[in-house]
This record gives sequence, structure tokens and C-alpha cells, in this order.
Amino acid sequence: MAKAVKTEQTANGNILLDAKDISILVLLQQNARITVKEIADKIHLSTTPVHERIKRMEANGVIKQYATLLDPAKVKKGLIAICYVSLKEHSKTAGTKFIKAINGMQEVLECYTISGEFDFMLKVVTEDMNAYHDFHVNKLSSIENMGHVQSVFVMGVIKDTHQLVW
Repeated sequence: MAKAVKTEQTANGNILLDAKDISILVLLQQNARITVKEIADKIHLSTTPVHERIKRMEANGVIKQYATLLDPAKVKKGLIAICYVSLKEHSKTAGTKFIKAINGMQEVLECYTISGEFDFMLKVVTEDMNAYHDFHVNKLSSIENMGHVQSVFVMGVIKDTHQLVW
């Protein structure tokens, strides 16, 4: 019989994490390939509770996925652009259509709704300026209801991390 996964949540829906959970998350963020045994040794628990904690955090969405981070320049994706986008119309339907189109574009790694002059901020990665031009003209600008697009190009990366800290 499967053991029930126990979840404690705060009033605002956040999952309650104790010090051991946070230690596990720190180690997994540093190296997603670390073994349960290695984690258990480092945080002074046996493997079974470590495994159960990881499974609980996966089931509750605390751990969304495991990923391999690549060096874009080494895989011919060396041009990074940040695109600020505003839509002409600001209805729920128009926003939904834009989001659906963006989700289908492999060049767009990240998309955020933002406040201020623009509605969205995109992180776009392409091989070079020619590939970006093709993306901009033939994909991004062809989205229905597209208003204004402002692109800025990353000249160097100072900090690039995906690790949350406590």
C-alpha cells in the first residue's frame, strides 16, 4: 500500500519546507544528478526519508523539473536578445493568442508579463544576427495584434544562475 504524501501549506498556498527540505533543494540545484545516498550523507539522514522528501516536493510542484544547462555559444546559439513587446489590444483573448504564439517559438526561452510601457519581456536566443532578423520579421512581428517591439542585445553575461537561495 502506497504511503500518503503529507503536505503542509501556509494560508497563501506556499508549501512549508523545513531545514532538511531546504538542504536537499540546495544540493539538487547545485547538481541535479546527485544521488539520494550522497544527499543523505551530506544532510545526515538515511536514504528513505530523503527519497520521500524529494518525491513529496516533486508531487507538490516545489521541484518543477530537472534540466541540463547548456552553454549557448558552444551549441551555435550565441546571440541573446531581450525583446520588450507591447500589444495593440489588451483583451484576455488577445493576450491568450499572443502567449500561444510565443509558446510555439523555439527561439523564445523565457516570457514574462511585465508592468510599465511594455506588456511582455522575452529572452530570445538565436545563432546570429541574421537568424534573429529572420525570427523578428517572420515570426515575432507576424503575430496578430503585435504593437511595438524593442530589442536589446546582450553583449556579455555577468551572472547567469537558476538557483534560488535561502
